[in-house]
Amino acid sequence: MTEQGGAKSAGTPPERLPLFADDPKLRRRRGWSGMLGAVIIGAAAGGITGLIAGQLTGLIVAVVIALPLVYVVLYSVRRRIWIEGTTLLVRTWGVRRVDLVEARRLDIVISDVRGTRTVSLLVNAGRRGKVVKIDLAVFSGAGGRELSALQLRRVADALLNNTEANGLVFSELLVAELRSEARGGGAAERPLYRLASAAPAGRYVQRFPMEAVSRFVTTLD
Repeated sequence: MTEQGGAKSAGTPPERLPLFADDPKLRRRRGWSGMLGAVIIGAAAGGITGLIAGQLTGLIVAVVIALPLVYVVLYSVRRRIWIEGTTLLVRTWGVRRVDLVEARRLDIVISDVRGTRTVSLLVNAGRRGKVVKIDLAVFSGAGGRELSALQLRRVADALLNNTEANGLVFSELLVAELRSEARGGGAAERPLYRLASAAPAGRYVQRFPMEAVSRFVTTLD
């Protein structure tokens, strides 16, 4: 009986854990707001062009500008990421699978939009279209929000066995974040916040490659 139970548990697929905060109302509101903004921008550009080059040309310009923006908004609204064992499942129009153990390159990317900094893990599997961005934390001022302890732990465990891109360094960064949280440290004491604060101001996106992350990790307790 014990052997049968063990075989059954061994064959059980790993739990799928979402790496996003799902708020349907906020998602819908963001989607409608984004599409409205895209239509307004397209209409404004088309209107100006129409005054200069004619109504038909203005309509074409409006459509050419608005459609890509609407696509980006819908892409963002539909995008979801889960982790299943060591594999990331990314849903947009379809579902892509990226194994963190086999990733060829890992980077930390920090984006700064109107004072809100997002710390993300950029996973490059080395194949066309196999690039995934995981938002680890978002900070504004002295506070912010991060992935949960369970989510960070699952990502850290998956990165641990990546030798191609030295995933151990990124795993140690996330473990240090978990330790800081366990100690009850405030946002300013946490590694991800410190890393975000170290990024120069005025740059929309900054990439921290493995070497830079490794140097930062050596300074942590």
